[in-house]
Amino acid sequence: MKKPNITAAAAKKIAPETLHRLGKIHPDAHCELDHEGAFQLLCATVLSAQTTDVAVNKITPGLFAKYPDAAALAKAKPEAVEALINKIGMFRQKTKNLIGLSKALVEKHGGEVPKNMDDLVALPGVGRKTANVVLGVMWNIPEGVVVDTHVGRITQRLGWTKNSDPAKIEQDLVKLLPQKEWDQASHILIFHGRRICFAIKPNCEGCGVNDVCPCAFKAEKVGRKNAPPRKRPAAAAKTR
Repeated sequence: MKKPNITAAAAKKIAPETLHRLGKIHPDAHCELDHEGAFQLLCATVLSAQTTDVAVNKITPGLFAKYPDAAALAKAKPEAVEALINKIGMFRQKTKNLIGLSKALVEKHGGEVPKNMDDLVALPGVGRKTANVVLGVMWNIPEGVVVDTHVGRITQRLGWTKNSDPAKIEQDLVKLLPQKEWDQASHILIFHGRRICFAIKPNCEGCGVNDVCPCAFKAEKVGRKNAPPRKRPAAAAKTR
């Protein structure tokens, strides 16, 4: 099994070239959240926190059929929204955020999704990650790179960052990659994470950039949150 012959420092220098190679491996990389327009994408991205895109795509058709725009969702009763999204995690908090951001859009932005970071992150439940998804996918004007679990894991393995905090990883990536690549970079890395560079048992052998990955063939313990040790149940007392 061939071992990588590149250091993290060298890997950083060729990060744009490596991203280009990954783009050829995943030419269909795109946002996998189903949506029609900026409002639906904003809501879907808020719903996707700690939930898979597949799970979100199963519930959004019913949600958007009943609440097609901010004006409609702003008037929704929480229990009605909860009933539509309760198959995903944190559905009560996400319901609060969806209704809250819809009210803010109606009151402050005429029901339209703003096209700048400051106004987006001022909305309930919207952080930089969500804002950059919307800005990048809808208008190709992201102010940074979206860093989810896949992006964080893979960029650590590729040697592009030593950080584990998403905000710090984003700072590292915007220094390494051309701004015109920021939006597509996240989609490419997410596709690579979902299809090849898995958290557990990454397919290093089948990876098209294993020659420029400092962690190739030893990547499994890199970029993953350490799971807490499982607690064994106390042994039952023996009866005499």
